Amino acid sequence: MSSDPWGRVDETGTVYVRTADGEKVVGSWQAGSPDEALAYFTRKYEGLVVEIDLLERRVKTTDLSAKDAETAVSHVREQVDAHHAVGDLQALRQRLDKLTETIESRRAERRVAKAKQSEEAKQRKEELVAEAEQLAVSEQWRVAGERLRALVDIWKGLPRLDRKSDDELWQRFSHARSAFSKRRKGHFAALDSEREQVRKRKEKLVADAEALTGSRDWGPTSAKYRELMQEWKAAGRAQREHEEDLWQRFRGAQDVFFQARSEVFAERDAEQRENLTRKEELAAEAEKLLPVTDLKAARNAFRLVNERWDAIGHVPRDAKAGVEGRMHTVERAITEAEEAEWRRTNPEARARAAGLTGQLQDAVDKLRGQIEKARAAGNTAKAEKLERELAGRQALLDQALKGLEEFGG
Repeated sequence: MSSDPWGRVDETGTVYVRTADGEKVVGSWQAGSPDEALAYFTRKYEGLVVEIDLLERRVKTTDLSAKDAETAVSHVREQVDAHHAVGDLQALRQRLDKLTETIESRRAERRVAKAKQSEEAKQRKEELVAEAEQLAVSEQWRVAGERLRALVDIWKGLPRLDRKSDDELWQRFSHARSAFSKRRKGHFAALDSEREQVRKRKEKLVADAEALTGSRDWGPTSAKYRELMQEWKAAGRAQREHEEDLWQRFRGAQDVFFQARSEVFAERDAEQRENLTRKEELAAEAEKLLPVTDLKAARNAFRLVNERWDAIGHVPRDAKAGVEGRMHTVERAITEAEEAEWRRTNPEARARAAGLTGQLQDAVDKLRGQIEKARAAGNTAKAEKLERELAGRQALLDQALKGLEEFGG
């Protein structure tokens, strides 16, 4: 007979394991010595230990489901309860009991997590539905359409809810998408109809433009082309496949006309540049009359220059103001010299200027006397008021005296 702390083998070869409830028969061993029997069933025990170790690690470190974990625990427990191993079977039962508690705790945690996940998914889907319903009334067709497609992808990535809630939310979501698609389809159908009308209108504009290509009535025809261009811009856009072709025809018709006009205008520009050179020479000749020292001679010389000026044709538009400005400067100087001569020799104007100067001088003298009296009487406020009035009259007097000097006295 052989034994160890957890089991023994009797003389008949029966193997026992010691438990808290007493000895339990493990099995019968006839193939070798009792020590070999104990060693065999001890290895059986060690195999159970290894299996429990592995199961504990799987429960703690993997996503093994609670159901599969319980099945595995039940399988090991059956082997432990069958007493087919020699060792501390009670310790294995305790480990299995603790593992069962861990599994149940994990199940509860997963239940809570799943409930939270479901609530978050429901909230997220409600947000997606609300956004889809807002997009359903949008007229930003491309942006809203792309966003709705993105919302579908987001929806597919979310967990399913209970069937009732999921179906209700999906129905709202789907209805919003359908409403948007229907509105967009109607919009583009109307747009297609509108663009067809635009195409017909632009066909008419092209025909009008092509009919004008041979015109040599440059001004009115240019204005007519500008009107046609304004109508073209106001007409809108035709279908993409027609717009470019219509534009090329419309633009081509204008190019034919404006190319012909450019050739004619090039000849005209050459003539106008030559006119400009001649007028610049006359302007330089007129400028030699300044400053005006002999009014009569300057006036006669300017008249002769002006007659030659008028006989010359047009100059380029961008140079017209500059060259004419030079002549106007000379003309203005002669005119001012004439006005100054008239004022100097006009006796009536001189008499009026002298009379005004005398009146102002009398007023100034009178105010000065009043100021002296006020100060002598100690009335400082009145004196200061009169001095301010004196300053204004003195300024007028100075101006009148300067004007009188122009008359030579």
